Amino acid sequence: MMRFGGVLKLAVVVFVFFFAVFLVFQLMEINIDFNFGNIFAKNPNFGDNPTRPPRYKCGLSKPCPEGHFAFKMASGAASVVGPKICLEDNILMSGVKNNVGRGINIALINGKTGELIKTDFFDMWAGDVNTLIKFLKTIEDGTVVMMATFDDSATKLNADAKKMIADLGSSSISTLGFRDNWIFVGGKGIKSKSPFEQHIKNNAETNKYEGWPEVLEMEGCIPARQE
Repeated sequence: MMRFGGVLKLAVVVFVFFFAVFLVFQLMEINIDFNFGNIFAKNPNFGDNPTRPPRYKCGLSKPCPEGHFAFKMASGAASVVGPKICLEDNILMSGVKNNVGRGINIALINGKTGELIKTDFFDMWAGDVNTLIKFLKTIEDGTVVMMATFDDSATKLNADAKKMIADLGSSSISTLGFRDNWIFVGGKGIKSKSPFEQHIKNNAETNKYEGWPEVLEMEGCIPARQE
């Protein structure tokens, strides 16, 4: 009986010892977690990537000044990928939105507010140029006009349509040819030629794609109309 009692006492002592050690480690763990929590709470930048570059509207390389609309656009790629037009971080036209097509793609923007008025595209290979002319006649003064080509945009263009687009500020529309790539931002009532225009000729010796030139991309800041 004495031997059994001694074993029982030893077991109790061992249990108490391990239980005490367990409590000590639990308290240490709580204290460590608390301290680390305080460190992280005092450092609001913890976890941030200080090397991550800032993102600007439409993915521009730099922000636009106040009173300007940020835009980025691209022409179509051959006859496969349609053009894309972004304004103030909103995609106005793209293949994903399913509102682009062969020919000249156009987005009309309120020059004061930057709000989208309408979008449309006009097939200049098999379509009717008079449909485009009718559309151009409806554009009101102060409207920002954004245009991008896809596949062929020149075969059906005539002198009347080219003059109307030139009056919007285009310098290159008069030389736009079969399967050329062209992107342009102008406006109804503009008094000078637009600085936002790119044009690349369809040339078998320099084409990036078989039968088509490379994609054009352009970005910038459009001044809002103040009147």
